[in-house]
Amino acid sequence: MKQNDAIVNDARKSSEQCTVALDQLDFKTLLIKLGGSWILKNKRPSNHTIREKLTAQAEIAHIVFDTTAVVQWDSGLLTFLSGILDQSFQQGITVDRTGLPEGAQKLLELTKAGSEKKEDQKGAHPASFLFRLGLTTVNLFRSAGDVLAFIGEAFTALFNFFRGKARFRRCDMIRVIQDCGVEALPIVSLISLLVGLILAFVGAVQLMMFGAQIYVANLVGIAMVRVMAAVMTGIIMAGRTGAAFAAQLGTMQVNEEIDAFKTMGISPMEFLVLPRMLGLTLMMPLLCLYADLMGLLGGLIVAVGMLDLNIMEYYHQTRSAVGLSDLLIGLIQSTVFGILIALAGCLRGIQCGRSASAVGDAATSAVVTGIVSIIVATAIITVITHVMGI
Repeated sequence: MKQNDAIVNDARKSSEQCTVALDQLDFKTLLIKLGGSWILKNKRPSNHTIREKLTAQAEIAHIVFDTTAVVQWDSGLLTFLSGILDQSFQQGITVDRTGLPEGAQKLLELTKAGSEKKEDQKGAHPASFLFRLGLTTVNLFRSAGDVLAFIGEAFTALFNFFRGKARFRRCDMIRVIQDCGVEALPIVSLISLLVGLILAFVGAVQLMMFGAQIYVANLVGIAMVRVMAAVMTGIIMAGRTGAAFAAQLGTMQVNEEIDAFKTMGISPMEFLVLPRMLGLTLMMPLLCLYADLMGLLGGLIVAVGMLDLNIMEYYHQTRSAVGLSDLLIGLIQSTVFGILIALAGCLRGIQCGRSASAVGDAATSAVVTGIVSIIVATAIITVITHVMGI
């Protein structure tokens, strides 16, 4: 009985030991046989002998592994193999990893990818100006194609909405209307009032030199109603709502919720983008009207408090200076801005990557894209109205 126990203990110890055997299959192929338990708590053999053999026999061009006798392994095996792989890479020896455990193969691939990336970054030379210019141009055309495709899908969804075939929840649009409307009034009130005050003050300083203080009403009225109210409201909504759209859809992209919609046959353009675009487009003209009133109120405060003008004088002067065409131009601009902000926010959200930092990048990009779109659209509308003589 004692003899049997001794035999069992000897077999257990042999299975817990790490064994390495080298066998040269042919002139250029080296077989490395591994056996036993390759875990950190066991004493592992050094790969110094294998390194010396690879260095001494320059004719070896291929290495294969046999790990059928390996009982268990952990990072101890990976450390041993990494040294061999580094030596093989330096000498240009190809390594066949199919004989290794499947998990070890995957971990070594990850290690190889990370080391190659670091080597590329370390040895990379700064790209030339022409290369960077060409790369930027190519990326610009690709992004332009993506933008056009997104706009086409958005307007297709809008067309389906008018046909009554768009699939989205009405409660989502109501929630967007609330977020873009009532909850945006405080910041729109503050900014519009301050812009009206600033315009009136700057105009008053100059007009007082000629005794034409009454024309402050003309300056504030035309500027606010025609351009400034729509532009400032658009910039506010780009920073507030456009970024929120991008963050919401970006988070859904990270959580693979948008992919789930596509899998279930639900169009993300109709279910996610359409209610946001409709809600913001509907509320922008109303916010613009409110911003007009707050801007005129700011001008009135300066006119009454600084220029000693009568409230009725300011009112009648504003009424005679501001026409219906000015109001319509401002409302049209605000509607266009609402469409652009919604499209920019949703586009950057859909294009978001699969990481948390990508969500922040998408929100930032949505704000920048929205503001640039507002400025460009303002310039285009101003030129068109000038050519039309409005």
